[in-house]
Amino acid sequence: MWDPATYLRYGDERSRPFHDLVARVPAERPRTVVDLGCGPGQLTATLAQRWPASRVLGLDSSPEMIERAAALSAPVEFAVADLRDWHPAGDEDVVVTNAALQWVPGHQELLRRWAAELPTGAWLAVQVPGNFDAPSHRALREVADQPAWRAEVAPLLRADPVDDAPGYAALLTGAGCAVDAWETTYVHLLPARPAADHPVLTWMEGTALRPVRAALDAAGWSAFRAELGVRLAAAYPVRQGQVYFPFRRVFVVARTGDCAEENQ
Repeated sequence: MWDPATYLRYGDERSRPFHDLVARVPAERPRTVVDLGCGPGQLTATLAQRWPASRVLGLDSSPEMIERAAALSAPVEFAVADLRDWHPAGDEDVVVTNAALQWVPGHQELLRRWAAELPTGAWLAVQVPGNFDAPSHRALREVADQPAWRAEVAPLLRADPVDDAPGYAALLTGAGCAVDAWETTYVHLLPARPAADHPVLTWMEGTALRPVRAALDAAGWSAFRAELGVRLAAAYPVRQGQVYFPFRRVFVVARTGDCAEENQ
């Protein structure tokens, strides 16, 4: 279960990659814009502001996220749906999926299928976190591998669920697209408050720790969380009242059919 309030604790920091991604999509008057894995919807609403004449659709597999999104005052159609089951209807000129595909094993095949099924000249914009080798996630895997949690938690964590920018570029170029791919490391300055939890721990509760929390009972979760918090405090010390939290992101913007047309 997703908790929109927990996810939005660092809403400004989480929204910046979305805006950087969409800024690289030069579509002028798309017929339909789709946000796959739209979450609580506030970023999807900005797509309606960017393209006010377009139909904008936001899909997410979490009923809690869609309930939150549907309460927004925005000209967007929100619905519960699994992006793995989504197929273009034929008029989707822009498809965005931001910080969602890392949860989907084998999502590279989804990207190939979408590139083939979208209309020629459509834009496919993807952003995934690329921080799975960061100290935060190494600490998470180390704690999960301890005997107390190994059976329940370790199988839930994949060490490398995403590709790098060259990998996605090669995949979508091979699917006949013109591709713009890049990586960025943001340095988030997270305030550290006395007697509060470590800020990287609270950040991870909104995303990476969600399946761990679901797998453990209250006592197990409390113990796991405490052990992880100790390791995160050592990996990300507080300096000048804040934690410097580097976060790598991987981006790719592809235009369907362009390579095939150019090679004819």
